Amino acid sequence: MNFEAFLPISEFTPLPLYLVISLLLSLILNSASFAFASKGPASPEKLSAYECSSDLLGDVRSLTFLFPRAVSLNKIGWFGFRSMMVFVRILTIGFLHEWKKGALDWE
Repeated sequence: MNFEAFLPISEFTPLPLYLVISLLLSLILNSASFAFASKGPASPEKLSAYECSSDLLGDVRSLTFLFPRAVSLNKIGWFGFRSMMVFVRILTIGFLHEWKKGALDWE
């Protein structure tokens, strides 16, 4: 019996199956994480910022200042590129200064 007449198989047939399986797996894993999560109120210690056994010194989001410029590099032109390089040089000089002072020592 020829099943290809009833069920045409193309090279794209596995794609919907893969999508359905991946969606089901992600739904199952997310549901399991909510099912086993703690239901009580979070303690202030758990909500506090913690990194490398020291308190956070500033806003973490302030470190993402280079990403928008890197994404829009083709739109900002040479002037934008040069200004970004000047900024990176100033940042590097400040980093080297702090390193020379010993502010980055872990001891």
